[in-house]
Order: sequence, then structure tokens, then C-alpha cells
Amino acid sequence: MTNFYQENHKQYFQDTVNIDPSGFLEPLAGRLTPGASILDVGCGSGRDLRWFREHGFQPTGFEHSPGLAALARQHSGCPVIEGDFFTFDFSSISVSALVFVGSMVHVARDDFPRVFERICKALEPGGYILITLKKGSGSRIADDGRVFVLWSKDELERIFTRQKLKVITFSESVSALRPDDIWMSFLLRQSHA
Repeated sequence: MTNFYQENHKQYFQDTVNIDPSGFLEPLAGRLTPGASILDVGCGSGRDLRWFREHGFQPTGFEHSPGLAALARQHSGCPVIEGDFFTFDFSSISVSALVFVGSMVHVARDDFPRVFERICKALEPGGYILITLKKGSGSRIADDGRVFVLWSKDELERIFTRQKLKVITFSESVSALRPDDIWMSFLLRQSHA
């Protein structure tokens, strides 16, 4: 599973690059100042990077798969950092917003709070986070061998509260690729209360 996105980067790019991201990116974009810096964590095809760039923001991608990172750079015209969630020093970056569109779905439940906290070190005080995760319980193994961790809204809200993050908006939508999958989308903001 660890090499799925590298071994299948061309097919994954084709499957995801033409999905219109407006519906899930606009809630964040509407709250950011023009030119705001964004780190798209697990940027995949670069689809969302391109959308943010075309809407006047300064996005940077972060991607583990070298093949996807190269395609994302080419498609979006944005810089893409190649790295790993578990080892990269996110405190070396400072951005107005973090975007996790489907990128944390393979992080084990026990590891999620720690990994999420590490990545959030890149966020400026008062910054925003957009994160989407699959709804359900336990985990699901796809036909291609990928393990997807499923979450309830309450479980995630407890994690976000412990990280001093406030839920600004929440929505659910059916996956464009798999009609049986429900995506939960959270727009969060740092709270210092």
C-alpha cells in the first residue's frame, strides 16, 4: 500500500484531476485574504493547487509520491515539496491555511492525532484548516489493497477540540469516484481559548 500512489501515479492523476473542487474549496477561499499562502498536504494531481492559484492565492503542494509530485507541479505551475508526514519538519513552513483533501485517509487512527498535530505546526496563528475524511466506523480495505480509515463526526471533533481548533463549517458529500463513500468536510480555525 505504501507505494500505491507512486506505482499508480499516472492513473490516479487521470482519475482525480478533472473533478471540480469548487464546492469543497470555496468555504476556505472565501475566508482568506487575496494572496494568502496555502499548503496543500498530499496534493495528489495538483488539481486543488491549480484552483487556488487561479483564484489569486499562493499555494504550495506537499506530496509523498515523486511521480505525483512531478505531475502536480506540471499541472498546477506551483511548487511541490516531496516529503513524508511522519518525518518532515513542518515547523520550517509558515502558511495561512492547510488543506487536507483526502490526504489523511490512510493514517492509522492511533497515529492520526500526533501526525495531524505535527503538520499543524506549519499554520500561522489564527490560520485555517480544510480537511476531508471518509465517514463510517473502523476501516475498509479497497480492491486495490489500500486501507481507508473511517471516522465519525464526533470522534474528529474531539481531536480538533484537543488541538484548540474550532469547527467553522461542516458538510457531507457523496464521493465523485465511489458513490458508496461519504466525505465529511471540516473548515477549522485555530482558537486560543
